[in-house]
Amino acid sequence: MIDALQNLTIAWFDPSLLMLVALGTFAGIYVGAIPGLSVTMAVSILISFTFSWDVYEALSLMVGIYMGGVYGGSRTAILLNIPGAPSAIATALDGYPLAQKGLAGEAIGLSTTMSAVGGLLGILVLAFAAPAVSEFALTFQPRDYMLLAILGILLVGSLSGESLTKGIFAGALGLLIGTVGLDPLTAQERFTFGVVELWGGISFVAVMIGMFGVAEALIQLRELEMAAVKQTISRIVPRWSDVRKYLPLSLQTSAIGVLIGALPGTGGDIAALMAYDHAKRVTKDPDVPFGEGAKEGLVAPETANNAAIGGAFIPMITLGIPGDAVTAIIIGALFIHGLNPGPMLMIEKPDMFWFIVGALLLANVFMLIFGLTGIRIFTRIVEMPRAVLIPLILMLSIVGAFAVNNSITDVYWMLGFGILGYFMKLYGYQVGPVILGVILSRLIDENWRRAIISDQESLPRLFQGIVTSPLSLVLFIAVVLIFVSQTPLWAALMKPFRTKRTPPPDA
Repeated sequence: MIDALQNLTIAWFDPSLLMLVALGTFAGIYVGAIPGLSVTMAVSILISFTFSWDVYEALSLMVGIYMGGVYGGSRTAILLNIPGAPSAIATALDGYPLAQKGLAGEAIGLSTTMSAVGGLLGILVLAFAAPAVSEFALTFQPRDYMLLAILGILLVGSLSGESLTKGIFAGALGLLIGTVGLDPLTAQERFTFGVVELWGGISFVAVMIGMFGVAEALIQLRELEMAAVKQTISRIVPRWSDVRKYLPLSLQTSAIGVLIGALPGTGGDIAALMAYDHAKRVTKDPDVPFGEGAKEGLVAPETANNAAIGGAFIPMITLGIPGDAVTAIIIGALFIHGLNPGPMLMIEKPDMFWFIVGALLLANVFMLIFGLTGIRIFTRIVEMPRAVLIPLILMLSIVGAFAVNNSITDVYWMLGFGILGYFMKLYGYQVGPVILGVILSRLIDENWRRAIISDQESLPRLFQGIVTSPLSLVLFIAVVLIFVSQTPLWAALMKPFRTKRTPPPDA
């Protein structure tokens, strides 16, 4: 126990490691805030500079960037309605309306604090329950990943107002966009129409920036004469009463974040969207409707996507399987430094496990400190005149789309999807489900193939596997219930119960 505590605090009392964690967290926040400059990109570039470093130094910097980058995407999501990362898509749904009401400082302060709460809970699960969570993650079969992704697509009904039909249409459009390119298993062309530039598919970052950034700029052009919203920055650190009020919800959504983050190939973006849906379903009578500035809609995704960081480290350390793209790069860094992530790492190198836990805790503290500073300066962005703000949004969008692959083609795609997103918003279609569909398309595609192959290319065998597996059956029932809940028959069956709950009118 004493050895574990000593290894846990290595980065806390070593000035050079402390500085590297702080530097990484600070850089991650501002890299994550720029659309297109993902934390995955930052860590992958860094790995080439850390070959000659000590493994503790390399991990300190990478862990800091990871923690800061996941949180940083919320800044532009709240201020400009442009998520800096996919995991901040759900944050924009209620964060941006809060900024439009002059409460950007309060929204950023609350998101920072609850992100730290989610990050802390994810790290605690990593420290004390990693083997149990990784064992649960191993029970997921390809069909379970497929059902989980389909469930995620159907949950877009929670992001699409009252119309699940519009949500499913938008999600299906995203799936269609995500299938463009070469088939991942057979390398056959799909929807490329003989265009070589489409072989690599359409960058989801270009789709995301276009549908959020460019579409938002076009929407604001219709309101060019409106005065900028003056922000009220009377309080940045949230009140203890608010933290206590949202703590039960943050505990629930943190659990979602850890479990989804521990599933290889998922990550904080899916966790945030599922947490948002959960918050919308369990919150009774919110002070403000969801989508119009509900603080519950801000708390849920922010706690979930940061809790998913601890979850993503669980399969990486215990099984040698990356939980997401960033932990895949960190695995590469560990191999370069002569370490083998997996079951034997915690036995042969327990100091490394506890060092990672300690570095994550330290990065979480720095994220809270840096996240609560500079808010007054950041909120001035929203107060800019629209004649200045709209060109700024467009400039950030172009830079972000180009930076991913250094390709002008991505910029064209970004502009095209921006125009599409503009018309979708005009006609009441949310653009978030489209992005989710693009992100989940590969997960659905690959695991559908694996499920069919493992069941000897037989649909009856696949269905039999779903029925006989408790986990698969639960996911399948959830998918069916979402469909059934939108039918007239379900509405007729539920009508008596809703009537009983409706209070009588005042006399």
